[in-house]
Amino acid sequence: MLDIKFIRDNKDLVAEAARKKHIRFDVEALIQADTRRLEILAKVEEMRARQNKASKDISAVKDATLRQSLIGDMKSVKDELGRFENQLKEVMKEWQLLMLAVPNIPDMSVPEGTSDADNKEVRRWGEPPQFSFPVKSHIALMEAFDMADFGRGAKTAGFRGYFLKGYGAVLSFAIWRLILDELITKGFMPMIAPSLVRREAFLGTGYLPQGEEDLYKTQDGDFLSGTAEVPTMAYHMDEIIPMEALPKKFISFSPCFRREAGSHGKDTKGLMRVHEFFKLEQVILCEANHEISVEHHEELTLNAEAFMQKLEIPYRVVLNCGGDLGLGQVKKYDIEAWVPSENTYRETHSSSYFHDFQTRRLNIKYRDANGTLRFAHSLNNTAIATPRILISLIENHQQEDGSIKIPEALQKYVGTDILS
Repeated sequence: MLDIKFIRDNKDLVAEAARKKHIRFDVEALIQADTRRLEILAKVEEMRARQNKASKDISAVKDATLRQSLIGDMKSVKDELGRFENQLKEVMKEWQLLMLAVPNIPDMSVPEGTSDADNKEVRRWGEPPQFSFPVKSHIALMEAFDMADFGRGAKTAGFRGYFLKGYGAVLSFAIWRLILDELITKGFMPMIAPSLVRREAFLGTGYLPQGEEDLYKTQDGDFLSGTAEVPTMAYHMDEIIPMEALPKKFISFSPCFRREAGSHGKDTKGLMRVHEFFKLEQVILCEANHEISVEHHEELTLNAEAFMQKLEIPYRVVLNCGGDLGLGQVKKYDIEAWVPSENTYRETHSSSYFHDFQTRRLNIKYRDANGTLRFAHSLNNTAIATPRILISLIENHQQEDGSIKIPEALQKYVGTDILS
């Protein structure tokens, strides 16, 4: 959410942000709603002041006739105030919905484009392996090593269901432990975050109202989160963080759930696009300074790249175009891992910063060196998402004899250097 004063003073900039992000938003409609809100609010405040004055006058009058006359006058003021308050409620509903739809301003470095096809490659690491034998998919490899059961997964959990078993489960635990060990030493607070989260947290992080179709909703009106970013950001909701405690760095683990709305027919087999998965998410809250946000954004991205390098998976980093940014993101990188069976790179990580878009919605503040209350800046990054990362891990390390090599960084957690 942007500050309404900023929007009024920079409506052309907001309109340009909507254009670049390919988001439908009418800034003039918001300005008009805000003007009506302010006009009616002024009337309400005026009428409340008159009501308060009338109450004081009545309490000071001893003459019964005059007192009854003033009470009659106050009733008409009360009735008029009620009408204006009802008008204010209606215009506030419209104003709040429009405010929730305002896109954040993308960084100047964000390229033009309508979809992920227009994202700009920034760098690559590692060379895709050249195999002298027919490449097997992760599905074939995992079934051959009894690492996954997709048939029983579908029988038990429905479409896109799966079981990880044996070394499929062991590799997942190993990856989580590797990342936790690395990030804890870098000052990140480990957390196990809830997946069942209230609506306010989704509104605050910007996943609602626009992304509701992709969320699982409970009968009580709560939602299952698709990322630990949501509960982790809500952790400090409605709080003032001491400035000396900034930056706050979290590495949060949670089960995640996504309906994958709009992905019918895409990646229907295997582990690329599943309804239930697990993530370790990096989240940072820092002071409201653009340069500091940029530094942390690069830090989070480099952390994720370091994990990919330890897993010995070739990857590339892309800068997301305007059309591939979310409502609140200022800038985002994706990391895409090489998938040999598809002969292409597939997205495995996202790294974003938001300025105060999320913290303004969630009311997360700190008091700066001058004693002024300010909204913090927020950032997040996929440290790792499993089981998706197993696709590239297993496929890139398959050997001609049918075995699978275990990267050195994982060997102490897995207990072997090769699966055969």
